[in-house]
Amino acid sequence: MTEAVDLGLWGVPLAMLAGAIRVSTPFLFVSLGECLTERSGRINLGLEGTLVFGAMAGYAIAYETGSPWAGVLAAALSGAVFGLVHGLLCALPRVNDIAIGIALMLLGMGLAFFFGKPYVQPVAPDLPSIPFGFWSDIPQVRAALDVNALFLIGLALALGMAWMFRATRVGLIVRVVGDGAEAARALGVNPLRVRALSTAAGGALAGVGGAYLSLYYPGSWNEGISSGQGLMAVALVIFARWSPVNCFWAALLFGGAGALGPALQSVGVTGGYYLFNAAPYVLTLGLLIASSSPSRALAGAPAALGFNR
Repeated sequence: MTEAVDLGLWGVPLAMLAGAIRVSTPFLFVSLGECLTERSGRINLGLEGTLVFGAMAGYAIAYETGSPWAGVLAAALSGAVFGLVHGLLCALPRVNDIAIGIALMLLGMGLAFFFGKPYVQPVAPDLPSIPFGFWSDIPQVRAALDVNALFLIGLALALGMAWMFRATRVGLIVRVVGDGAEAARALGVNPLRVRALSTAAGGALAGVGGAYLSLYYPGSWNEGISSGQGLMAVALVIFARWSPVNCFWAALLFGGAGALGPALQSVGVTGGYYLFNAAPYVLTLGLLIASSSPSRALAGAPAALGFNR
C-alpha cells in the first residue's frame, strides 16, 4: 500500500480540484435542469424537493436492486414526475410558478423523509468512478483524478444542450416559447406543452443530481443531504446567463467554494472550519447581489421570465 506524500501547501489546490469535481456534480445537473426549464419561460423553485426525493429514490432502488444505475434511473423518473406535475399545475389559469414551486419543494422533501426512513442505515452500492490518475504514484493525485461517470455525463449534457439551443429545431422551439407564448402560437407551437415537457426534463436532471449525492458523494441517505443545493442552483443559472456551458463552469466554481473548508482542513487549517463551509452560501448571496443591478438588463434572460421588464 502506497503511503501518502506530504504535498505541503500544494495539497490545498489539489484538494480543491478534487472537491470541486465531486461537489459540483449535483449543482451541474440541477442547474442544467433549471436552465432548460427557464429557457422555456418557467421557473421551478421546487428543484430542492426534487433533488432530495431523487436522492432518496435513487438510494432505495439501488439498495433493493443492487444496481446504482437502476437507482439513477429511478431518481430521474421521480424527478420527471415532479417536474411534470409542476408544469401541468402552472399551466392552469391564475397559478403562480413561484408558489407552486415552493409547495412542491416542501412536498418532495416531506415525501422523501417519510419514505426514506427505512433506508437511513442500509448501505447501497456506490456509483463507479474512472481513475484518471492511474499514471501517478502519489495517492493524493490519484484520489483527485478519480472522477465519477456522472460528472462526465453532465459535461456532455452541457455541451449537447448548448448545441441543441443553437442548432436544432427542438432548441429553437424552446427558445421561442421562452421569449413569448404569442410568438410560439403564431408558429403553431403549443407553449404550455413545451413548458410542461421542459419542466419534466429539468426535473429528471435534478433527480439525477440527487442520486449522485446519495450514491457517490457523500454516498449515503439522510434527511440533511442537500443543504439547499437545489435553491442555490437557481442563482447559479442566473449567474451563468442561461448558458449550459456557463452552468458547467459556474458549477465548478460553486463546487470549489464548497470544497474550500475540507481542503484547508486537509493541510491542518482547522480554525474557522464552519465559516469556510459557508462559502457556497456567501457566494450565492454575492452573485444574486451582483446580478440584480438596475442599470443593466440581464443578458440572455428569456423574455417570458420578466427579468428585463
